[in-house]
Amino acid sequence: MPPKKLLPLARFAEFDEVLSAFFVICKTGALAQATNWVGQPPATNAFLNTATAYFLPSPTAPSSSAIPFEPFTQKLTVPDKSEIFFRADLHGDVHSLIANLTWLNEQGYLRGFGIARTNFHMIFLGDYTDRGSYGVEVLYTLLRMKLANPDKVFLLRGNHEEVSLQLRYGFVAEGRAKYGASFDAAKVERAYDFFPVVIYTGSGDNFIQCNHGGMEPGFAPGALLDSATASFQFLGILEQKKFSAAHPEWLADADNESRRTAAKFLRDFHPTDPLSPVTLGFMWNDFTVVADEPQLAFNPERSFIYGARATQFLLRNTGTKTKQVQAVFRGHQHSSAPNPMMRRLVASRGVFRHWQDSDSPALLNVSVKKLATVLEQDGVRSIPPHSVWTFNVSPDSVYGEACGFDFDAFGILKIAGQISDWRLQVVNVPVKP
Repeated sequence: MPPKKLLPLARFAEFDEVLSAFFVICKTGALAQATNWVGQPPATNAFLNTATAYFLPSPTAPSSSAIPFEPFTQKLTVPDKSEIFFRADLHGDVHSLIANLTWLNEQGYLRGFGIARTNFHMIFLGDYTDRGSYGVEVLYTLLRMKLANPDKVFLLRGNHEEVSLQLRYGFVAEGRAKYGASFDAAKVERAYDFFPVVIYTGSGDNFIQCNHGGMEPGFAPGALLDSATASFQFLGILEQKKFSAAHPEWLADADNESRRTAAKFLRDFHPTDPLSPVTLGFMWNDFTVVADEPQLAFNPERSFIYGARATQFLLRNTGTKTKQVQAVFRGHQHSSAPNPMMRRLVASRGVFRHWQDSDSPALLNVSVKKLATVLEQDGVRSIPPHSVWTFNVSPDSVYGEACGFDFDAFGILKIAGQISDWRLQVVNVPVKP
């Protein structure tokens, strides 16, 4: 931990004030309006009840939770010629966040905490704390951004926005080290319930699926995408097995092991927390890096891993006759040791598109220098149909040190009339610890 005299928030009360203000906008703003929801609207004595949480015991039945876990999705429709900022895992790296916001202020996108351009939106892809010493400061800054721009700034829920991981990987210990008994961990954890686990953002008939992890074949957002008025939908029961049975062509040409994995592990379930009865795919799942890897695998210590054809089928079937989901923007798949994914993220300037034609299994373990000669590195990139993009983790961390990168990366998606004209600007900024 840094010396307390260096902490910008000397007392937890300063952070607590921002948390309380965030709860107010959640309970009185767009989330609280029943007409903004497809299907079941939020209940004041459950989803909107900030006095308790799904991870706390019920006073009347200690063996059960006080309220249910209710993950939800959000739709963000933006006008043509809009720009959307995307940033992945910060993991307690406030220096990278400050570098990002400084660049945006210098370029005229922001004025302090406020968004200065009417056509600009910001989406953060989860994992704000753990494995770093400044998770409190990162969350405080992001919530200040959200409070200043409630309809322009969006915070997705990553797999580390969950109580058991934050007990294991450092955030709760950080808060207690900084503030002692005044640190209200439960209040922070409750705030995450108001972060969507997936956002579908786009313009006209084209959308991008934005989430921390990967695919979730048990969820059907068609009614939300088609709605002219609604912006939110609870995930409800996730029907993975039912989807697989209804679409036998999904894995028909996959290898035998992929089909066995689907038969053994896919299930229909109602999530009771992000990890139970199985991990929630939007927060946890991964993707292969080259096209010739298996279409579906399962890592029992982590999640499902989806291949190119399996993912592209899901994206084609996520949309409707009029609304199409064209790509996935996400983070999550990082390692504190060099591996095929981390080398590709470094070689791609921090934003990697999976399954590029120039990539192959023969290149899985080659050097960053070699990969830089075959992978996309352009500052401005097009969005191929049904593509998956992983954004890198912040550099001022165990990730940057172990994997040999010291630059930060984020993207600004520029929306145009046709999806073929959408462009992703990849921005690298230096970070000063």
